[in-house]
Order: sequence, then C-alpha cells, then structure tokens
Amino acid sequence: MSAPFDRAHTDELMSFLGSSPSPYHAVANTAQRLEKAGFRQVEESAPFDEAAGGRYLVRGGALIAWYVPEGAVPATPFRVVGAHTDSPNLRIKPVPDTGALGWKQLAVEIYGGTLLNTWLDRDLGLSGRLALRDGRQPLVRVDRPLLRVPQLAVHLDRQVNEGLKLDRQRHMMPLWGLGQPREGELIEFLAEEAGVAAREVLGFDLMAHSVEPPAYLGRDEELLAAPRLDNLLSVHAGAAALTAVVGRPLGHIPVLAAFDHEETGSQSDTGAESPLLGRVLERSVHARGGTLEDHARALAASFCLSSDTGHAVHPNYPERHDPGHHPVAGGGPILKVNVNQRYATDGAGRAVFAAACERAGVPWQSFVSNNAMPCGTTIGPITAARHGIATVDVGVPILSMHSARELCAANDPFLLANAMTAFFDEGRDGAPTGSSWQA
Repeated sequence: MSAPFDRAHTDELMSFLGSSPSPYHAVANTAQRLEKAGFRQVEESAPFDEAAGGRYLVRGGALIAWYVPEGAVPATPFRVVGAHTDSPNLRIKPVPDTGALGWKQLAVEIYGGTLLNTWLDRDLGLSGRLALRDGRQPLVRVDRPLLRVPQLAVHLDRQVNEGLKLDRQRHMMPLWGLGQPREGELIEFLAEEAGVAAREVLGFDLMAHSVEPPAYLGRDEELLAAPRLDNLLSVHAGAAALTAVVGRPLGHIPVLAAFDHEETGSQSDTGAESPLLGRVLERSVHARGGTLEDHARALAASFCLSSDTGHAVHPNYPERHDPGHHPVAGGGPILKVNVNQRYATDGAGRAVFAAACERAGVPWQSFVSNNAMPCGTTIGPITAARHGIATVDVGVPILSMHSARELCAANDPFLLANAMTAFFDEGRDGAPTGSSWQA
C-alpha cells in the first residue's frame, strides 16, 4: 500500500518552523496549539491539580505537556514522546558589538555541531529573548535580512575548492552595517524592536536564523526544505499526536517532553539531563493520591519514544552508510539502533514501535550506523537511564543534518505524527481506541 500524505499537516509544520526561529518561540507556539486544544498552563511553583484534562508547563526553551484521561489512577503508567527544541546555530556573545575596517559586526559563539559553511553568504535574522529588570522575558524576532557572514572571494583564496577551512573565531562573525561599532547598539536596536526601553534590558539569549522560509522542493513538490527540521519536526509531530488523543479513553497518560540544549549535551535545567520530566511525572502521581509505590509502578509500566531526525541514505555518499541499512526519504519513520547505547532501542522497544506503526498503517525503516563511522546520540539513552523508563529511538530520515537548511520527504512528518498518535492511542484493555490515525 502507498504511504498516506496529508499536505495540510506539512503546511502547518512549515508555518511552525518559520515562526519558531528559537527554542523560546517553538515553546510559545506549541503552547498556543495546546491552549486551542483545551490544555491549560500550570506553574511549577503551584500545586498540581490532576483532575482529568490537559495541562502543560514551560521552563525557558522546554515544555512538558500531559493529558490525564478519565479514570486515571495513581499507578496509571505514562507514554512519553521526547524531543528537543534547539538546533545548531550562531549565538550572540555577551558583548556583541564589534567590527573593524569600516564594518560593523556582531560577536557570535558557535552553538552545537553546526555545518559552518551553510551559514556563509546567507541572509540572517535575529531571534530569542530579552531579560528585563522587572523579571519579564519578552521574545524578540527580527525576521528580515539583518546579518550576513561573507565568504572570502575565490580570487583571494585560489585553493578554496580543494578544501574550505573556517576558523570559528575569525571567520564566522556576521556583518550588519557600516561604520564604527558602538557599545550597546545591538541591544538598543532589539529593545526598540521589542517595544521596551534599552535600559531595562539586563540580559539576553539571542541567535541568528536564516530568513529564507520553508518551501516544497522538486518537480512534484515531494521534498521539504527548511531550517530546524532537527528537531522541531518531532516537536510538531508530538504536539499533533498529543492533541489528537484528547478525550479518548486511554489506559495511560500521554506526555510530550520537549527539551532544550540537546545539541550541546542536555546538561542544563531545561535539558533532558535535568530533573524536570521526572519531577512532573512524580508530582502527577502524587496529585492523584499516589505513593512512592504507585510512582515506581507507574514508571515500570511506562514507555518513551525519543524522536529525533536521522540520516537518510545520501545518494552522493552511499559508502558512509551501513550497506544493509539505507533509510530512504518518503519511506516512513526510522527506528534507530546502536548496541553501544548511543540509541536506547532494544528488541522489546522495536516491537512496541512496530506495533504502533502497524496500527497506524505507517511504513517504517531501520537505521544503524556504518561500523567505521562514529554514531551520534539523542535524549533517548538519557531518558532511559535517568528515569528507568523503557525507551526506543525513532525519527524522520533527512539530508543535510545540522545545516542552516535541511531536507526531508514532504510526507514523512505526517507519517511520524500518525505513528505517534497510534503510540498514544491505546485503551485500558490494550486495544486502539479509535479507527482514524490521522494526527
């Protein structure tokens, strides 16, 4: 049977990607979608009310959302979809205003394992958040050509096509104007954009982003070219799946956990290494009258899909892939395996994911790294080890991972969302609760 495709889902994903240039914007946009589905925000410092219904909390660039179905008891297990909101990019340093020789530039720090050359000669905007004297943290988004990292002309580097070497400190500072740099100029500009007084800005978390919008690509528009597919594609799919199961008689509590800082190791108060998810799950059990015993029983029966993008087989570099595992774009989500626990998948987890895909009518593929190539990792092993929850690593195969602009099949995000919906949508007797798997 041919894989289903809902262009409306991909259109919505493109809108989400375009309006979410920073983790903070991604969280705000996801929260807006949850609000429309009837979820309500809770504060971490307030008591949890675990009556039936949907709720979510936000901490910086991270969001945890969960839905408590009617009849949930203290030991009701959780089904978690985990993802991350951050992507490799260029981030603004604390003293940003710099430049030389008649050019105004901004000092940047390289965030994560970005493909540096993909940021050259590209129109860039700025986004993130400001931290004000009164405690507010307004989001800022300058979504027009503002910055550019110019490459050296071939006439001045005749060997460039034999191997481009970029110095991360000297060669990646973007231009943004002419003249002598002036201290405080960037913050004055962004404060005006945000409608606040520059003197009220005491801190910031800012980053560059490509202003080129997501687009369908190819003769038949079978491909999607966009920034931040890694990993806002998974965040969007998880939110679609979570809101799709609202009101159904589930036998577990579906959870979306979207963390920040995965690209730098997850060690932050908003990363997967933090106690954020564990505390939410524990407080959820206790709010329903549960004990330590109930909490342990709930986690023992829980399961997590760690969803991140993976590598589609590259037609120009097939030797970089395992010869028996060639995930193709348009072939459905991938199950990621690494016996050294760079991914958390085992045989039992494979069975859970395969069953969900079967119920959803979604094709799926296996990915394993070439033994001669190092394997990346995800939040999957962290979640499994930190919380003792059985975990499987999945995702969508893409090309140009960690580029300023990545590529996937236009139908694969829809297939992933449907597989997630099937994973969430299981009744108290273990059977699916609905006949439609469209997220």
